Amino acid sequence: MSGRLRIPVLAAVFALLLLPLAGPASAAQQPAVELSESQAGTGGSITVSGSGWRPDTLLMLLICGRATPARGVIGGTNSCANGDGRAVTTDAKGGFSKELPVAEPPVPCPCVVHVATVTGAKADADAEFQVAGHAVEPLPAESAAGRLAVLTDTRLDGSSGVLTWFGAPPSRTLVFTVGNLGTTTVQNPVFQVGTAHGVFAPQWDEQQWRGTLGPGKKAQVKLPVELTAGAHGDYAVSLKYGGKVLAEQPWGVGRPWGVTLFWILLCLVVPVGVFRIGLAVVDRVRPRRPGGVRRRGLSRPAFRLPRPVLRPAEDPAPAPTPTPTLPWFTPDSVPDPAGRLSAPHDDSPTSPTTPTPKGPT
Repeated sequence: MSGRLRIPVLAAVFALLLLPLAGPASAAQQPAVELSESQAGTGGSITVSGSGWRPDTLLMLLICGRATPARGVIGGTNSCANGDGRAVTTDAKGGFSKELPVAEPPVPCPCVVHVATVTGAKADADAEFQVAGHAVEPLPAESAAGRLAVLTDTRLDGSSGVLTWFGAPPSRTLVFTVGNLGTTTVQNPVFQVGTAHGVFAPQWDEQQWRGTLGPGKKAQVKLPVELTAGAHGDYAVSLKYGGKVLAEQPWGVGRPWGVTLFWILLCLVVPVGVFRIGLAVVDRVRPRRPGGVRRRGLSRPAFRLPRPVLRPAEDPAPAPTPTPTLPWFTPDSVPDPAGRLSAPHDDSPTSPTTPTPKGPT
């Protein structure tokens, strides 16, 4: 064999060897559901097994009426026996096995066992099942005229304000692009927007989009979405048209910490106020002292600024009184200004003196 032919032959051999390995790998990515029994009556139970799911994923198992694996569940979870559903978590290989009680759905059969993911990327699978003794009615005819489909990923526009931080209802705008895959014009279509918290079923709200969408045309649609006051946690926003869920968008809502702060402050302020009122009441009813002064608690030390000491202006020293001088007084004989007078004495020459002994003359 020449070198030119050897390379294509080897490539073909490797392709044939890898083809059986690629087939099971791609098939394992598709979620599948198997039932232990295809028919059972109310009060019994069946075992639901699955494979090909994401590892460690929470799933919801429901028996739904007015549904087939080809058309899905017409009417969404409103056509399912939600009260008797079961939740299960897949193992590390994406498989599960769970016992499911048989219950009659709120709408007639044909019925299916509907398995869908609760969190993360949306995935579901159906398996045919017949509830023994339950009514069976044909499904409504599927109309090919005016079929709408979501062409792009949905998103939630908007942000939370200050009021939302204090418990106001969170609100967003669901934005998506829808296209008309039918043969007739769709005018003013009515969509259903549902909000679900955790594993609970969504609450649907009808909203009409004003516009006309011709065959093969597309348009951007914006629908308001609002939660209840004080809502927080992980929510899922679903879009449904014509009884079929078209898209699902997760929404993480933050906790309104302003409400928590308000209650903390309230728990601090109210006890302090009650304590102050109690002190005032005790002070009123406390008996007086014998001296008539009512005993009070420790007074709060008052902080006062020192007052400046105002001193009166000093009077000027009095001027000395001039000593009066009379013409018949000499300066030495003027009375003492202080009023002190010396003892009287006689300086005249005739004043008696000490007698001396007389001698003979």
